[in-house]
Amino acid sequence: MGPEPRMLTPSPNWYCSRSSDAGPGGLFGFAARNSVYLLQIGLGQSPFHVLGELVGHTERVSGFTFSHHVGQTTFCASSSDDGTVKIWDVDTRTAVTEHTLHQNTISALHWSPKVKDLIVSGDEKGIVICYWNNRNDSQHFFPEPRTIFCITCSPHHEDLVAIGYKDGMVVVIDISRKGDILHRLRGHDDEIHSIAWCPLLGEECLTIRPEENSDEHEIPNGKVVQQTPVAKGCYLATGSKDQTIRIWSCSRGRGVMTLKLPFLKRRGGGVDPTVKERIWLTIFWPTGQPTQLVSSCFGGELLLWDLTHSGKRKCTLFSSSSEGQNHSRIVFNLCSVQTEDKELLLSISMDRDVKCWDMTTLECCWTLPSLGGFVYSLAFSPVDMGCLAIGVGDGMIRVWNTLSIRNNHDVKTFWQGIKSKVTSLSWHPAKEGCLAFGTDDGKVGMYDTYSNKPPQISSTYHKKTVYSLAWGPPVPPISLGGDGDRPAVTLYSCAGEGIILQHNPWKLSGEAYDINKVIRDTNAIKYKLPAHTEISWKADGKIMALGNEDGSIEVFQAPNLKLICTIQQHHKLVNAIRWHHEHGTNPELSYLIASGSNNAVIYVHNLKSVIESTPESPVTITEPFRTLSGHTAKITSLAWSPHHDGRLVSACYDGTVQVWDVLREEPLCNYRGHRGRLLCVQWSPLDPDSIFSGADDFCVHKWLISMQDHTRPPQGKKSIELEKKRLSQPKPKIKKKKKLTGKVATKQEVIELVNGEDCPKDNSLPIENGVSDQEGEEEVQEPEISNGMSSNVSKELPSYSSISSGFEKPKMSINPKVILPKKELPKEKPEALAKKKKARSILPVSTALDHRSKEELHQDCLVLATVKHSKELNEDLAINLNERIHLGLFTDRTALYRMIEVEGKSHLENGHPDLFHQLMLWKGDLKGVLQAAAERGELTDQLVAMAPVAGYQMWLWTVEAFAKQLCFQDQYVKAASHLLSIHKVYEAVELLKSNHFYREAIAIAKARLRPEDPILKDLYSSWGAILERDGHYAMAAKCYLGATSAYDAAKVLAKKGDVASLRTAAELALIAEEKELSSSFSFRCAQELLSVRNWVGAQEVLQQQECLLGQRLVFCLHELLSKHLEERQPPEWKSSSFPSYHSWAIRTESSFMEKVTTVWKGTFGLETTEQCQTAFQQLHGIEYPPATGHTLSKQLLFHISHDLTLAVLSQQTASWHEAVRALLAAVTRSYDSGNFTLMQEICTLFLPEGCDHLREKLGEEPPLKSLEAFFSYGQLYDLWWNLPRTPLIQIQHVADPVPIIGTASDDEQNGLSDTSSPEIPDPEALTQLNNVLPQVAIPNKALEQDQSNTEKKQPALSACEVLISQMHADLQSTQKAITEVQETLAEMIRQHQRNQLCKATVNSTEEGDPSMKPQLCSKNADSQSKEQVNEPLSLAELTKRLSEANKRLAGFPESIKIFPFPDVLECCLVMLHIGSQCSGYLSLEMQQQALELLQKYGKSKVYKSYQIFCT
Repeated sequence: MGPEPRMLTPSPNWYCSRSSDAGPGGLFGFAARNSVYLLQIGLGQSPFHVLGELVGHTERVSGFTFSHHVGQTTFCASSSDDGTVKIWDVDTRTAVTEHTLHQNTISALHWSPKVKDLIVSGDEKGIVICYWNNRNDSQHFFPEPRTIFCITCSPHHEDLVAIGYKDGMVVVIDISRKGDILHRLRGHDDEIHSIAWCPLLGEECLTIRPEENSDEHEIPNGKVVQQTPVAKGCYLATGSKDQTIRIWSCSRGRGVMTLKLPFLKRRGGGVDPTVKERIWLTIFWPTGQPTQLVSSCFGGELLLWDLTHSGKRKCTLFSSSSEGQNHSRIVFNLCSVQTEDKELLLSISMDRDVKCWDMTTLECCWTLPSLGGFVYSLAFSPVDMGCLAIGVGDGMIRVWNTLSIRNNHDVKTFWQGIKSKVTSLSWHPAKEGCLAFGTDDGKVGMYDTYSNKPPQISSTYHKKTVYSLAWGPPVPPISLGGDGDRPAVTLYSCAGEGIILQHNPWKLSGEAYDINKVIRDTNAIKYKLPAHTEISWKADGKIMALGNEDGSIEVFQAPNLKLICTIQQHHKLVNAIRWHHEHGTNPELSYLIASGSNNAVIYVHNLKSVIESTPESPVTITEPFRTLSGHTAKITSLAWSPHHDGRLVSACYDGTVQVWDVLREEPLCNYRGHRGRLLCVQWSPLDPDSIFSGADDFCVHKWLISMQDHTRPPQGKKSIELEKKRLSQPKPKIKKKKKLTGKVATKQEVIELVNGEDCPKDNSLPIENGVSDQEGEEEVQEPEISNGMSSNVSKELPSYSSISSGFEKPKMSINPKVILPKKELPKEKPEALAKKKKARSILPVSTALDHRSKEELHQDCLVLATVKHSKELNEDLAINLNERIHLGLFTDRTALYRMIEVEGKSHLENGHPDLFHQLMLWKGDLKGVLQAAAERGELTDQLVAMAPVAGYQMWLWTVEAFAKQLCFQDQYVKAASHLLSIHKVYEAVELLKSNHFYREAIAIAKARLRPEDPILKDLYSSWGAILERDGHYAMAAKCYLGATSAYDAAKVLAKKGDVASLRTAAELALIAEEKELSSSFSFRCAQELLSVRNWVGAQEVLQQQECLLGQRLVFCLHELLSKHLEERQPPEWKSSSFPSYHSWAIRTESSFMEKVTTVWKGTFGLETTEQCQTAFQQLHGIEYPPATGHTLSKQLLFHISHDLTLAVLSQQTASWHEAVRALLAAVTRSYDSGNFTLMQEICTLFLPEGCDHLREKLGEEPPLKSLEAFFSYGQLYDLWWNLPRTPLIQIQHVADPVPIIGTASDDEQNGLSDTSSPEIPDPEALTQLNNVLPQVAIPNKALEQDQSNTEKKQPALSACEVLISQMHADLQSTQKAITEVQETLAEMIRQHQRNQLCKATVNSTEEGDPSMKPQLCSKNADSQSKEQVNEPLSLAELTKRLSEANKRLAGFPESIKIFPFPDVLECCLVMLHIGSQCSGYLSLEMQQQALELLQKYGKSKVYKSYQIFCT
């Protein structure tokens, strides 16, 4: 490589229609990140060299174009996402002018080849701006409301501009006619990437046969709005994402030719047609060659099309004979440069190469490689001296052969197996081509740069970024192997987690070893080792130095790593350590070790005495051999000159590289060519005057020491960061632009990841050629680096926020003839406002006194001079000083205290206590400040933070006072946080609890107290109780669960009583193994579902509980019974809710009992007697209250289903006694509720053939007799209701008159007087019965007609003989007598209470109002007269009757009293009524028995009403 400087530039920006261009004189420029890089082509021995950079845009440059006009060939224009279009002078590399007329992101730019000062630009909203820079004029047009992708001005007509849009539309406008659209060219289906005009005017240059495109273009694609004024037409070519190139005729306004991109066979493999390839189709029409067209293709190939061939077009592949000369990824831009003897074509691609092609031979002339990320590491090969390895943040390694004579930029790229930023590199000291690398994701690997094999990757990964790599002799355990079993050198890697791993290069797949274990074992270290950040081996391999995070440097002796000394010089993280080389003229210099850290100072230490003496205990070094000061930020890299003794080069975050003479401690040279922070530096191993440096500006510079103007780093405001900021001139950003929903995918990629941005780790885009489309570093946008910044900069690799997607400019009206000035008022307004706002002065009184009149100020000087030069203060002088308190700033401390006191009072009077506190802090009276602030309730967070300075106890007191103050301000949570800071956990928890901040209190208690602390359970319980009271049952349940009280949690969940809550409560109780509680909730939930007739849901709930099998059977029988009753359709069983039945509830032909048992066996698995007994035991203990006339029908039916289930289960187990009792309970329950229909249905379903089969099994058991009575009772009424309905005719007595009730003999009456009331029957009633009953008879014809019915009904009525029971009639009469006596006693008690109340009222009335006494007395007299009509019995008589009746009741058998029986007298009356209506239905014997029972027991009022009813 020659002695002149060289550089590797950043990669050109991607996805731009024109981001590069060539100008006259061999100039070529391309946009890279926020700048434009300029190249000079074909001058001198080198085929090109980099001229420099155009700096000024603050965001990504999206367009670049040269002026091709005579006299201004050095002018060019650029557009940027910052909203500006700048015009540049290449010679001076400065911006001549600019405009900010676009309100949206600029997407296309072109300098008109016909009008020398016209620059046309378009944006994503479809606005086209024409700007004439010489006359400072502009016009804007809006041809189509679409996103513009590319713009190209016509080379033949100064007013024609072709515009390509995102949706495939192409329009040609005339800017002289207010942007009128001449042609709309439709044919493409996707984005227009490029537009090229034919270099020759007219359409005779191409011979287009009409039939060639007749099938495709019968209808013109273009709609001619107005005929073009030009005489001749011109061809226009467009390239689109739809993989086609179309040639258009501007005279006809339609397409004349379509070229389809071919699928070329890739070298090394074919194209998978199922994979949609990435495509950017750019085209170039060569000058003077109208029959040829150059285009890009899918994988980076370039094609030369021959437009003269008809039919299938012929295309030629560039560089078809050379292997690997084509681009490997898609090409974005093409342009040409005319040299002295040939035309060259320049292309930029996603593979980050700029290539130059000979248009004659179609071969690649040269390639300029570029970088897509920060340059993190540089390393020269110790074997192949000219090979420079470059580690870049785009996930690739470049190896630059700097000695290549034929190609100054001979760079080989390695990307396989990396996929992350390459942060560290190190060449093997002896093996040629062996390069070790470390990455940002902790990977360590080795490349053989002389082969194309993928790298070897260590199986042991670091957890964080790899900082540095070093080759050194092996240490245990690798060094313990034999000479043939271990390598001569091993690879050491240091990473961000602070450990150093030793990798065996012979076996990278094996485990890597942490050398900390060796250090601990050798040196018997018990304490925690510091985190390591740097490693460096001395050239002889005997000494290793480790840099640490705490700034210390430890020096160890190989192979066992014995610690011989520690350098305690740096106080911040060590970034770089370098040993001096051993081939100098002075051997002692090899003991020099240079180190750089985050504190900007480089120290050099001489370790000769320590290394040679080998002390037994480690030595601590605190004094450096040399100190190199001058940098203003952290040191990132160091390198000793291999050509000199004691000469060092350093790279720094201040943006410069510094060469030092270490022995003299002198700076020799300072390089300021980079525009970013320096990350790495290397001295050329061959040229003493050459140094290579890399920075976060994506560049590698080779520069010469002898050509630099500066000797030391910039200081203060001359810092490179300030210079960079001044050059960039960023515009004030008003507000961020919103993302466009309809943005193009490629544009989106550009905006989200400018070619110089780093890819996120989780990017989902495919990796092509080993490099992601999102590769590159993030934009560097850090604040100014001051001198003091180096103290807090870590060694973390740069990571910055992504580049913003652009900013909207303030909206303005654009005058076509007027350009707004560059410095616009709206943009300066925010800065002006920021400058006006000043901080409040902390010494306002003193400042005001120092701004008085000149005479006063002069007098201040005289008084101050007198005070300073007088030994004692006299009275006048003291008065002057007291008046001039501001002079305390210049005299003694006492005067200063007076000044502070006055200033403090002023602040308090003006309502600024914070400034008063600050003054007191200056004075040193912190304790007084805290006490005063606490008394006034003005403590602040800042004062509390400063309280520890006043002592521990004062701090505790202050925090408590501040917590009380916060409580008065209702800031309880903040108060609790401050109490926690002084470890008052219980007080903080109690404070929050007392103010109902339970959630916060529990969080604190859970975090700070022991899990078994009772306060935690108390918090849960208290909060749960409050939540339960307020109705937040779910949250309360969680609290009870937190208090380990699952029982309470389940109960509170069930409080709401709805289905969901009960179901959840049951499941919760089941999880907590509270099975009894769970089953009760499940049962309640099932009952709720039953209330809405959802039997399916009820069974699902019950089946989770094994102990509820019996209830499942009850619910099953209830469902079947409900379905049966619904089919019979009695009104009371109809419901508004839609029922949810099981499939087995559908009616079948079998009997009800068979259906029940079948479902039980098939669905519930109830097959064995043991299962039936288990279910019976589950249900037997459950008792429901007796039914009344007010019992709800749904509740009644469920209770009856329960009894019937017990009956069926007893029948299955042959427990007939229990079966009869359960069936009797069901019948009795329906009887007591007054639901006779339901009672009849039960008897019909469960006793279809009567009770005979039960009598055979049980005999004359009392419960069976009772059941038979109720069965007959139902039959009796059924017979009565079905009597023949014939009109009653008054006829003669057929039989003897029926004896009337009440006409019994006196003896009978005397015998009955014991059990019935002795009242005399009503004579009127007896007369009515005498008049009616004897005279009722059935006509003879009717009797004959009903004879057959009589014969049928006779057996049924004879079965009712069981109802005529003398014993039951006597029992019922006795029970009724007891009831009557009890009612009479109750009425006597109530009457006595009323009399007592009347007497008390009379007495009070006599005292208050005597006139009321006659009224009360009259009322009392009326009541007494009524009582005299019905003479009441005495209490003694009633008591006697009650005792006699109870004795008689006790004499009845218990079996008779336990089991219910229908009302016997009621049955007698019904029988007599049937007999009176239809003769022959009732036998004379039964009639006589019924009459006798009625005569004996039927004297009460109840039966008199029965008699009237029956007659």
